[in-house]
Amino acid sequence: MELYFMGTNAGVPSLQRNVTSVALRMFEERRSFWLFDCGEGTQHQVLKSPLKLSKLEKIFITHLHGDHLFGLPGLLSSRAYQGGDAPLELYGPKGIKAFVETTLGISESRINYELVIKEHAGGLLFEDDSFRVEAALLEHRIDSYGYRVVEKDRPGKLDFDVLSRHGIKPGPLYGQLKRGESIITPDGVTIRPEEVLGKPKRGRIVTILGDTRPCEAAVHLSQDADLMVHEATFLHELKDTAYEYHHSTAIQAAEAAVQAGAKQLIITHFSSRYKDDHDLTRLLEEARTVFPETQLAIEHELYPVTRHEAD
Repeated sequence: MELYFMGTNAGVPSLQRNVTSVALRMFEERRSFWLFDCGEGTQHQVLKSPLKLSKLEKIFITHLHGDHLFGLPGLLSSRAYQGGDAPLELYGPKGIKAFVETTLGISESRINYELVIKEHAGGLLFEDDSFRVEAALLEHRIDSYGYRVVEKDRPGKLDFDVLSRHGIKPGPLYGQLKRGESIITPDGVTIRPEEVLGKPKRGRIVTILGDTRPCEAAVHLSQDADLMVHEATFLHELKDTAYEYHHSTAIQAAEAAVQAGAKQLIITHFSSRYKDDHDLTRLLEEARTVFPETQLAIEHELYPVTRHEAD
């Protein structure tokens, strides 16, 4: 899993940065990617990226402010022309369905794939054999959600030498062992999973938060996350302004990471007043005084989701 940022600015785009959008690439895990928010110009950013809209599987919108969803109608339309014929699921707060259906309907946009729109108010949104996605309401001017993506633990590697000595070849019996079931060899020996399975591979946790003031929900969603994405709209000298506009400072983002026990933090959603590298470095330095494992979100850079062993 890797994160790929295509927009890191707050409110409006600037000459330096686009508005909010980040992709979670899961090419090894699912041969697809998920998109979190879709600010204006996101489809242009996709064209500059290693992503292909035909591989887009799910979209999660944090809230209905324009800098987080004005790029959605265009991207949905373009996907139809770029080989995207598989079903696409769109998750978002109440109102996302009316927004999408109205814009696509008025523009007579043709979507030749199944678009499933799921409005939610938090809770468990999705689960399959490999992943689980949960959401919770944050503290913003309108309903804004954070998303917690949990990769499920994977069985350890099989000891092929031991199995080979017992005459067990690749096939259904391998699957039984990985599912935690004992098997009986052709010579009548019972083999238990713990005898031939290595240590399970712990699943990773990625938390991507929408716009928010500091709040308990942000910490809860980010509990023990391997990678946490939190807005850092302002320097801490503007903490009163951040509070007034329902945003966070870089230090407040770092404090949330500490409280959550997160392993890594990426800060994003920078005010357009911060234009150059010096300004962004100040945001980063502030956050690192509280949480050293902080990085800046930089557009068109990949951020691997590192697996951290449980403490």
